[in-house]
Amino acid sequence: MTTNRTPYAHVSYGWDDAAAGRLDPVERLVYRSNLLGADGRITNTGGGNTSSKIVAADPLSGSEVDVLWVKGSGGDLRTATRGNFSSLYMDKLRELQRHYHRAPERGPKTAIEDAMVALYAHTTFNLNARPSSIDTPLHAFVSARHVDHMHPNAVIAIAAAQNSERLTNEIYGDEVIWTAWQRPGFDLGLKLEQIVRDHPHAKGVILGGHGLINWADDDKACYGLTLDLIERAARYIAQRDKGEQTFGGQRYAALDEARRHAVFAQILPWLRGQVSRQRRFVGTVQEDAAI
Repeated sequence: MTTNRTPYAHVSYGWDDAAAGRLDPVERLVYRSNLLGADGRITNTGGGNTSSKIVAADPLSGSEVDVLWVKGSGGDLRTATRGNFSSLYMDKLRELQRHYHRAPERGPKTAIEDAMVALYAHTTFNLNARPSSIDTPLHAFVSARHVDHMHPNAVIAIAAAQNSERLTNEIYGDEVIWTAWQRPGFDLGLKLEQIVRDHPHAKGVILGGHGLINWADDDKACYGLTLDLIERAARYIAQRDKGEQTFGGQRYAALDEARRHAVFAQILPWLRGQVSRQRRFVGTVQEDAAI
């Protein structure tokens, strides 16, 4: 049975307790990922990633170890399977921090930042062949057991706004922290770790110009939180929508058919020539009502 306690207008809730209850922890991660990826308002095709920190038996020692399962490079959340997820030893991922801090120069656009990506393979659990994503540290260094990183339409509208930080505070208060854009990677993962330490009651972070990352210690709660945060951003925007006047209203009138065709005849031969320098293309004009 699907349990939906929150009425959503801008996303669709799909969690089914009975379906999730039949799955092992990794399968539940795949299930959560498929639900999130199925709604284009939550993330774009091929975008976003999810993770769960799961206790498993080490294949060599038999001892219980903490393993990060995180969507790897390639694939789409909507259609992801177990094979789309990397599995990495958490203790080895933490050990990478010591290696990073030994570098004389650290931070975005440094040599060590790029070098760290190749080291993720040394933390692989159980010979998993799936390459790790550049977003891996964003999941590893957030202490919660489950993390969702999405690119929702509504949140990106907030994250990309000129006054993004103020809007984040207005919508979420201290539940969601804003941080300036930087390229995903090891340094951003460390910044998220520090944000969690500095704001222990925070539930997520708006990545300026990028998207949303949020977390919980229960997978169903993490899924629900993702939807809640997106819904709040979408409602904030919808309540302030001015229809056609939102972006200042119509600035230019559409050309009539005769004038439109005259413009096409003037510009299309030149335009086709520009795009056909390496390979020939045939130009097609579409001017139906929807366009």
